[in-house]
Amino acid sequence: MNTTEHINRNPGLLKAWISAFRPRTLPLALSCIGMGGFIAAAHGAFNGTVVALCVLTTLLLQILSNLANDYGDTLHGADSVHREGPKRAVQAGHIKPEQMKKGMAVFSLLSLVSGLLLLWVAFGTGGLVLFLIFLGLGLAAIWAAINYTAGSKPYGYAGLGDVFVFLFFGLVGVLGTYFLQAKELEAVVILPAMVCGFFATAVLNVNNIRDIHSDKLAGKYSIPVRIGPRRARIYHLLLLAGGVVSALLYVLLNFYSAWQFLFLLAVPLVVINGLNVWKKQTSQELDPYLKQMAITTMLFVLLFGIGQVV
Repeated sequence: MNTTEHINRNPGLLKAWISAFRPRTLPLALSCIGMGGFIAAAHGAFNGTVVALCVLTTLLLQILSNLANDYGDTLHGADSVHREGPKRAVQAGHIKPEQMKKGMAVFSLLSLVSGLLLLWVAFGTGGLVLFLIFLGLGLAAIWAAINYTAGSKPYGYAGLGDVFVFLFFGLVGVLGTYFLQAKELEAVVILPAMVCGFFATAVLNVNNIRDIHSDKLAGKYSIPVRIGPRRARIYHLLLLAGGVVSALLYVLLNFYSAWQFLFLLAVPLVVINGLNVWKKQTSQELDPYLKQMAITTMLFVLLFGIGQVV
């Protein structure tokens, strides 16, 4: 029986797969694409088809990353009886490891096909060099999605997850989306990319503070495990401040309308996240602030982008 037939005969398995996709993380994946789209629109270079394909490719990559994380953390022991966050699908036995590996293969293929279609639409036959450069970035993104916690030497266990999240959810996501539309890159666009990078890393940091005990037992040396919970919370505040300051710098360096400060309406939500991550101590208390920070990031980007376009 193939996986599709199995799911059709077992509605609970379908629910388990949807849960493994971790829908609450998907708004974060969309934020960097939205930022790149808004900045391109502000510069008169918006391309709806390119943005739509960026969204599709990014969602597929995010789901791939979530499936690989589910599989890898169970394989390497971070998802164990000591885990204090919500149970994952493989850990709970809802999805078998071999089924999860097949799911990872499917989403790797879908991500690659979607990415190739995106590059074809963006560059056609006239930009072979750029096509190959972005293909390399796309393959690197697939590698990064899988090897965060899966693979023989997962970089997330070495404490490098923050670096890769900042790169792919910030710089690559925003600058790539912008370049695929504008076919050029202005240095100042790095600042909005840093906004997304800082905030995405903050979401990961909340997750890692929440799981610090189980990660330490599993030998997963995330930043909070390495520096301790108090310094990890200081680090969190610095990430939040970095996102807000980057947005302010972009507006001040590129000012043309008071509407550009519209994003300030979302700053209180950033402050709320920082205060609660600083105060809350238990995993159950911290867990809601992953979702809150992901939604805050999306709202911040939406207000920031509207302010630039208006």
